[in-house]
Amino acid sequence: MKRYIDAAAVTASPALSRRRFLTVTTLGGAGFVVGCGQREQAPAAAAVPASAAAEPAPQPISLETLNAFVRIGSDDTVTAVVKHLDKGQGVTTGLPSIVAEEMDADWSQMRFEFAPADAQKYANLFFGVQGTGGSTAIANSWMQYRTAAAGARAMLVDAAAKRWSVPAAEITVAAGVVSHPSGQSARFGELAADAAGESPPDAPTLKAPEDFKLLGTHLRRIDSVAKTDGSAQYTIDTDLPDMKVALVAHSPRFGGRVGAFDATAAQAVEGVSEVVEVPTGVAVIADSFWSARKGRDALKIEWDDSDAELRGTEEILADFRDLATTPGATASDGGDVDATLADASQVVELTFEAPFLAHATMEPMDCVVRLDESGCDIWTGSQLQTVDQQVASAVAGVPLGNVRVNTLFAGGSFGRRAVANSDYIAEAVAVARASRSGAPVKLIWTREDDFTSGHFRPMSLHVMRAGIDAIGQPVGWSHRIVTQSILSGTPFEGLISNGVDPSTVEGAANLPYAVKQLQVDVHTPRIGVPVLWWRSVGHTQNGWVTEVMIDQLAHAAKADPVDYRLGLLETHPRHRAVLQRAAAAANWSAPAPEGRFRGVAVHESFSSFVAQVAEISVDSVGRLKVHRVFCAVDCGFAINPDVVRAQMEGGIGMGLGAFLREGVTFSEGQVLSNNYHLYRPLRINEMPEVEVYIVNSGEAPTGVGEPGLPPIAPAVTNAIFAATGQLITTLPLGDQLSAG
Repeated sequence: MKRYIDAAAVTASPALSRRRFLTVTTLGGAGFVVGCGQREQAPAAAAVPASAAAEPAPQPISLETLNAFVRIGSDDTVTAVVKHLDKGQGVTTGLPSIVAEEMDADWSQMRFEFAPADAQKYANLFFGVQGTGGSTAIANSWMQYRTAAAGARAMLVDAAAKRWSVPAAEITVAAGVVSHPSGQSARFGELAADAAGESPPDAPTLKAPEDFKLLGTHLRRIDSVAKTDGSAQYTIDTDLPDMKVALVAHSPRFGGRVGAFDATAAQAVEGVSEVVEVPTGVAVIADSFWSARKGRDALKIEWDDSDAELRGTEEILADFRDLATTPGATASDGGDVDATLADASQVVELTFEAPFLAHATMEPMDCVVRLDESGCDIWTGSQLQTVDQQVASAVAGVPLGNVRVNTLFAGGSFGRRAVANSDYIAEAVAVARASRSGAPVKLIWTREDDFTSGHFRPMSLHVMRAGIDAIGQPVGWSHRIVTQSILSGTPFEGLISNGVDPSTVEGAANLPYAVKQLQVDVHTPRIGVPVLWWRSVGHTQNGWVTEVMIDQLAHAAKADPVDYRLGLLETHPRHRAVLQRAAAAANWSAPAPEGRFRGVAVHESFSSFVAQVAEISVDSVGRLKVHRVFCAVDCGFAINPDVVRAQMEGGIGMGLGAFLREGVTFSEGQVLSNNYHLYRPLRINEMPEVEVYIVNSGEAPTGVGEPGLPPIAPAVTNAIFAATGQLITTLPLGDQLSAG
């Protein structure tokens, strides 16, 4: 099993000599594996690139294999085989910490290795295929990795018991050392070979949570040093012998295709070796990125827009508004809500609009492909390894078993790399296959490429009506949604039921508040703009809409927004617990500091519960400043509190950026906001102070990558209303706020 890259065939660029050396020595230090009951042979010693030959040769490390999730080296290192993509969320620390806990390893000896694409061994237990998303990485792996690690520990103990001729029950394990009261002891590495011959127990004993020594504590992230000193391997770092770099010219409109092109000027650019047409456009293949970029700029292409999306944002939104005047597919049927609202003491009616959003990842899409007689090798930050493997097999025309996906770090994703058609990976394979040279190809999308040719969070329109009775209790709630379906036309289409894509109504159809009659329906128009899950998916819009609406009902009832929510959440103790914790942290019951105003929101997504209180001010010319955010999260048992806090902070920052400035706009089918100067994520000076409080409900771990995002927009919206009386119902905020 490889660690990151095959050092015999792949090297880093000359400017990264230290990174190359670290990769080679790490390859030499692979360990012993605990996983699916299959023995694996140790790889041959990695070849050392000539430029690293002056360094001392690494000592050979023996490798033993017991099952699929744990490796132990003769140097005592314990390597957790990570089946998920790490795109910054910390899974390369989270999963090893589970392994370390159940094995009683010392944290300093822990390492990680990305798993190969192998759905039989490494499927996401919630998906049935290998992949990362939906904040499931820890939740689906929790018992699987605990069991594998506990089995490995038992095998080490059995090996020691046989070596010392003592009962296994008398042996203890601590900090990577196996010991017996007689004074005999051995490190993990000393027992690895013997342990490989032991059979894993059918049901290894797992620790009780009260016996945890590492989980729930503040562990240093394993990848921190590598990501700081540049040794962490991303796709852009991967170089193969004779490798070429490719850029593809895409249609400026979605659905457009190549009519004709003239490559004469492009082929005249120094370094350009080939210009080939692929299904997605025209690829320029060159010796370097800049040669490929100049060559692409020199192309002359006539685009056929006969099947392209030609509308602009306002035209699409106008169609949404027309649809919203008629009932959609029913997601939640609360009876005759219209009659109920007609008899309500007060009715609140609001329309909300949320724009298309780009994922805007730090690392644009890229992929390295090598096609040869042995099959297809891929190096990329793969988020859906099984899907990417299947798509590459079809595009390359090689058997599935001959497609090898090597997962690398990814510089962000937020859903962008989990694409049902594996867009940029399929494109890279297509370019490699079309190339006449047979050389490996590194496909790079520029920032503009991903903004104008990628996938987006769907635009949405929400028509809300809700009524309260004479004592302020909600009696009827109607939520009509108009937005594109993400699942339609994908392998996940089977999840659509009765015309309802569950990702469009999550957080709306399962409203936690005690409302007598709840009606939710949805229109999913087909638009030529490709859409994709964006961090927190449907919750990102529905959390904003529902939490602003419930706040408005509280104001109509002349009730405190926190107390009002608590009164409607009697059967939802986890919502209540985080709401009470965030309110206490913000000192909600006391007046806000002079010139400050507060807003609150609470939302469940991906089985985690998050409440936030935003503290803001608005100056004399209407400038908004979010000063502080008090965040309480219940994600079950928090195995790595620092990672939980980091993900809450990141979700708040990303959600606040979307609230303030972000939005993709179209004109005549073309994306106008094609880079960060027009699509503006949150700036560092706009990031508020964030306090995160973890509420331990005693439940199993759930996700934290996405749940921190949905509450921030409604919390800030509600704070703005408290400050100015203005209700924000169209995003992004932009310059629409005036002085209070």
